[in-house]
Amino acid sequence: MDAISQPYRSVLYIPGSNERALDKARGLPTDAIIFDLEDAVAPDAKAAARQTLAAALKGGGYGKRARIVRINALTTPWGLEDVRALGDAGADAILLPKVNAGSDVDTLADLLPAEMAIWTMMETPLSVFNARDIAAHGRVTGLVAGTNDLAKDLGSRSRADRLPLMTALQTFVMAARAARIVAIDGVYNRFRDDEGLRAECEQGRDLGFDGKTLIHPAQIAGANIAFAPTSSEIDLARQQIEAFEASEASGQGIAVVDGMIVENLHVVAARRLLARAEAVTEMGAG
Repeated sequence: MDAISQPYRSVLYIPGSNERALDKARGLPTDAIIFDLEDAVAPDAKAAARQTLAAALKGGGYGKRARIVRINALTTPWGLEDVRALGDAGADAILLPKVNAGSDVDTLADLLPAEMAIWTMMETPLSVFNARDIAAHGRVTGLVAGTNDLAKDLGSRSRADRLPLMTALQTFVMAARAARIVAIDGVYNRFRDDEGLRAECEQGRDLGFDGKTLIHPAQIAGANIAFAPTSSEIDLARQQIEAFEASEASGQGIAVVDGMIVENLHVVAARRLLARAEAVTEMGAG
């Protein structure tokens, strides 16, 4: 699945050990699911969780939702067994935590089938400095901001504007865009605060993220709305394309829409937006 054929507005974490949640997720309107074997599963439950998750994935029923498995770090006692149990269970990608450099991906890549995509958690100061190399790794197709862990390592204070994390967030987006891969924003911890979620989703969207990781199903609707093109944006994109094509047909290189110049770069962005809108519509239909 690529960033156009698969939207990633809402990316919901689901504990890999929770059979009820795994079943309920089949009917949730989330674009993607991160089946979590790391933070959401206690150490003494990890062995059972990987078997529970493997059975759920092999059972199918998740439709068009992207299925991403977050394994435990390969430096832990559980990571290698996670790969062995889940590498061919039907996931679309394996999400590797605690990635500090592109070389950290190599070991996992050697353990997985060549067609299996790898996503990386960007949650350490080193991941910020090495974001470009991580994103450029040939097997990496998505970056996920781990803002809670990153804030812990930085010792930064929590702020509504996320100012202490802004350098990292922008770096992750730029690295993903340079590599033409997916970039997903970190979680919003107050899952009952709809207004706060809306504001942080809009901030992430404006920074350039494709979507947001979520900790509760109640957050799905807000993320889906925030990261989807609006009707006015779609209308403007169509007008820009039509005006530019008419201008080209008459031998001119630019057009004007609503008093603003439209050049080829605007048309490229407009077509990208329409492709994203179409992907969102198709997601809803499935």
